[in-house]
Amino acid sequence: MPSLAPPEYLVVGHLCLDVPPASGGGRSAAPAEGEALGGTAAYAALTARALGLGPSIVTAAAADLDLSPLAGIPIHRLASETTTRFVNDSDGDRRRQRLLGRGRQISADDVPAAWRGASIVHLAPIAGEVDAALIDLFPDNELLGLTPQGWMRRWDETGSVSPQAWSLPATARRSPDVVIVSLEDVGCDESLVEDLAAACRLLVVTEGSRGARVYWNGDVRRVPASPVEPVDPTGAGDIFAAAFLIRYQRTRDPWEAARFANGLAAASVGRRGLDGVPTADEVARAEMVWVR
Repeated sequence: MPSLAPPEYLVVGHLCLDVPPASGGGRSAAPAEGEALGGTAAYAALTARALGLGPSIVTAAAADLDLSPLAGIPIHRLASETTTRFVNDSDGDRRRQRLLGRGRQISADDVPAAWRGASIVHLAPIAGEVDAALIDLFPDNELLGLTPQGWMRRWDETGSVSPQAWSLPATARRSPDVVIVSLEDVGCDESLVEDLAAACRLLVVTEGSRGARVYWNGDVRRVPASPVEPVDPTGAGDIFAAAFLIRYQRTRDPWEAARFANGLAAASVGRRGLDGVPTADEVARAEMVWVR
């Protein structure tokens, strides 16, 4: 039974299992050795908690998915025969993905009514699972953010993932406050970036180790990231997104939000998986830089 109190940060999207490339990525539905809980929903909710907010998750996954890394976070898990599973093979800022399994769709009716009043709503599809109609489910929330990567992916019969074009639904009655994509999401297509920038109130394009571009009020600025030696980049973009949305809600300064999010995302790549979620010391350092 979901909590009756609206969360401060609601994220909607699949939790998933991230599969090591060396495992071969079989299509068995059962979790295998070396697979780890992931998905934007997991990284974003844990980041929100690290930044002092109370998060909740709406997702769909099989009953055997171990949610213990998210202990203490309210989760509305929709029953699904399968859990979404990805093989992620990274080479620097480039990543090859293969989709091994996909959970059920998430519709507007699946979001608990008590949670629809969340202060920050983060729609976070990773495999096309979130119905775009959810954009209109939150007309009066303080901040509506999209990370539409899951709407910008297609896959072939082998599960190999490639980019596909995406635009805001023409029928949407609400315009999202923030849209965050990566260069990988758009297939490095700058014309698509320009189209999105023209359609969005505030667009952020992450560029991996190079930082991010922020398009706002007809202006575009690059916000560089600090150089780091990566151990595992998985989840860094999700941590960036949650940190950006929260910092932007608090400051209404998109340049500062990008600087803050860059710092936490850069720190995250020095650890593996969900261990990359910001620590209290990292959050304090990121906030001190802004004050100084």
